[in-house]
Amino acid sequence: MDIQELLAIMDKLRGEKGCPWDKEQTRASLKPYLIEEAYELYEAIEENDPEKIKEELGDLLFQIVFQCRIAKEKAEFEMSDVIEAIGKKMVTRHPHVFGETECRTPEEVIQQWEILKKREGKLRESILEGVPTALSSLLRAHRLQKRAAQAGFDWEKIEDVLMKVDEEMNELKEALKSGKREDMEEELGDIFFMLVNLSRFIKVNPEDAHRKTIGKFIRRFRYIEMKAEEQKKKLTDMTLEEMERLWDDAKKKEYKAKPLNT
Repeated sequence: MDIQELLAIMDKLRGEKGCPWDKEQTRASLKPYLIEEAYELYEAIEENDPEKIKEELGDLLFQIVFQCRIAKEKAEFEMSDVIEAIGKKMVTRHPHVFGETECRTPEEVIQQWEILKKREGKLRESILEGVPTALSSLLRAHRLQKRAAQAGFDWEKIEDVLMKVDEEMNELKEALKSGKREDMEEELGDIFFMLVNLSRFIKVNPEDAHRKTIGKFIRRFRYIEMKAEEQKKKLTDMTLEEMERLWDDAKKKEYKAKPLNT
């Protein structure tokens, strides 16, 4: 099956005798599915499962096909226009590949990308413009900080960042003493923002790191649930000390399962 056959399937789904659910969808109604499919693909990539990646890529592609079909019905554009536009953009934005210029490092490519966008008339009042507001807060903070760093607004060394993290933690402690919700919220937000800055300095994606920690929490908590079930106990009947011992057991099993560095 090729893209034309997939487009034909969408035409039938939206046609007169098509699916009632598909026929009533709008751009706005499909937004949650677009985000959901993107995150499911993200998860499949994290798991490095080729079959799952293939499936989730298909699901995401179908959402793009859906949006193109709606645009076609409005006589705005269709899939071929989208493909043509992105193809031309990639050729134009990569003169070091398709033209005569030369870029030796990823950083030079990024600098050239920004120059080319300005030539195309995509002028910004602020260097921070263009970062999607729909991104998760961690990713958005990371993107914004990278933009500011490109303009020279950045710490020189990681020790400065660590000092700032400590400073923000002390400010949170003071806010906790005051008991004022607004102050606590502000200082907690500052800590998150500084931790994202720290992740940027050590070249760790904050979203990836956070998602892995969430996955680790789920695995260890499921271990507690499983052991409680084996002991025919309810979690609510267990003491915190019992659960902490099981948590430590789960940690030890994870460490034993990790391959040794060679």
